[in-house]
Amino acid sequence: MYAVIESGNKQYVVEKGQVIDVELLGKKEGDAVTFKNVLLLSKNKKTDIGTPYLKGVTVEGKILSIGKDKKVVIFKFKNKTGYKRKKGHRQLFARVKIESIGAKEE
Repeated sequence: MYAVIESGNKQYVVEKGQVIDVELLGKKEGDAVTFKNVLLLSKNKKTDIGTPYLKGVTVEGKILSIGKDKKVVIFKFKNKTGYKRKKGHRQLFARVKIESIGAKEE
C-alpha cells in the first residue's frame, strides 16, 4: 500500500513506516501531522486517483526531528565587469515518519 501526498508544493510517494523530509511544517518535534492533500492511493492492487485530491483520505505521520539541509551556493557573475556575488542558503526541513495511510477524515 502506498500513497502520493502533496506538501509544500512537492509530491511524495509514501508507504507506512517510511521516513521522509518535507519543508518545515510549523510544528514541534514529536507532534502528529496530518496530510490531507492525497493525490493517489494504491491498496490491494486497486488504485484511486483524485481530481485533484481524494476526499476523506488522509495520511498520518509524526515529526521525528527538525533540521537544516546541506548548503546551496548561489553565485552570480557577469563577464568583463568585475561583478561577482556569492550567497549561501540552508533550507529548514522536518523529518516525518509515516504511521498510517488511508485514515478516514472525521
